[in-house]
Amino acid sequence: MIRLLAASLVVLAVSTTLAAAAPPTSTADTGADAYLAQITVPDRDPVVLGALEWPTSTTTDVQSFQYPEDGSVVSLGRSHANVFASGGSAALASADSEVIVLSLFGGEIVAAQINLTASTGASGRSVSASVESSGVQGLRALGQDVPSTPGTTVQLADWGSLTVLTESSAVRKKNPPGAQASVVGLRVQLTAEHGGLPAGSEIVIGGVHAAAVADVSAPPSAKPNAAPVPAPAPKPIARPKPAPAPEPHVGGEVPGGPVRVAPEVSARLSSGGYVFPVYGPASFGDSFGAPRADVEGGWHHGEDIFAPAGTPLLAVADGTLHTIGFNRLGGYRLWLRDVEGNEFYYAHLSAYSPLAVEGKAVKAGEVIGFVGDTGDAKGTPHLHFEIHPASMLGLGYNGVVAPYPILLAWRRADDIAFSAGRVYVRSKQTSSTLPPPGALLLESQDIGSTSGLVPGALERVLGP
Repeated sequence: MIRLLAASLVVLAVSTTLAAAAPPTSTADTGADAYLAQITVPDRDPVVLGALEWPTSTTTDVQSFQYPEDGSVVSLGRSHANVFASGGSAALASADSEVIVLSLFGGEIVAAQINLTASTGASGRSVSASVESSGVQGLRALGQDVPSTPGTTVQLADWGSLTVLTESSAVRKKNPPGAQASVVGLRVQLTAEHGGLPAGSEIVIGGVHAAAVADVSAPPSAKPNAAPVPAPAPKPIARPKPAPAPEPHVGGEVPGGPVRVAPEVSARLSSGGYVFPVYGPASFGDSFGAPRADVEGGWHHGEDIFAPAGTPLLAVADGTLHTIGFNRLGGYRLWLRDVEGNEFYYAHLSAYSPLAVEGKAVKAGEVIGFVGDTGDAKGTPHLHFEIHPASMLGLGYNGVVAPYPILLAWRRADDIAFSAGRVYVRSKQTSSTLPPPGALLLESQDIGSTSGLVPGALERVLGP
């Protein structure tokens, strides 16, 4: 059983300097390694997720991970890591990892995003080592914010400690020139039994290491009689840095996400002011009501529109954007509420446009995101699109109509009533027609205040 303790945190130490470290040995090779998570329990084999070592393995992409199977100790969303190295007289090495939607011990420790980067360079003229691009966003423990300052350590009630961003780097200018850098994201050490793990257990989230050693015997790449070329300082891999996020829900929901510059587009609107949600070539069928084991009711609540990754996504109507962020099933997703109260759900995005800001008013045809394969769509880029008419919001997540005939009309820039969409009636396992609304919905609780695809979530919000 997981013990939930409401004890306050005690900050034991805060350090803004890099930990003491030695440069690579004179016989060391240029290389890099990384991992996403490591769980060490006394008298058991360690569990290591996403381990990489140059050159045998260079990249990993994990959709989600839970330990044990119910995720009660460790749960994380889509994460990835990369390593690279190049030897010679101007040696380079780098490693990076990103972990998102982290939850430890059923939500006692949560983080929105952990980005780690270690980069090194060494030559006869210069050496460099950098970990400056590493950071942690939205970190909370026992219900309180935790500083993301490197070296911060906090006491976790009476059962353990949490250390943030353990960084180290060192350089040697000759015999031979070398540089080394490493970062560990989060380290939890148990001093007493907790969450089913015995004392002495350790959980480490994210680790990267890079070492560059110049081969002074190798011929320089410069032309004869030219001055030696110094080793360039490797550029850290650019990653989006969202604003500090509030505590993610245990279910794996995190606000915000990557943002891309939106291209200029021109979309044809219907006479009613609606537009097809995907800009450019796209294909879709009629899969509304098809079996889906992992969502509410076990059936498909929308339509999958297939298009190349990165294809712009458009606001289907004038309205307001809300519930922008990540969850495990939908990946990066958002909701659009039009001026009449109808709700539209977009899921599996690869990135958002700069317009995708919570509460932002947008116009029909404006770019709000891009096609991707996040969430449970890994490897198949598409947009999962749903239509929740205002007259059906009282039914919660099941208040949805088949988008197929509506999408066909919008693609021709024709106007069409939402009553053209079928309603999936679970009790009869068949479909029926949605009648025109007899009244307008004047007020309702926010249908988008939950993740949208979590079974029963909308019913709990809209219920008494």
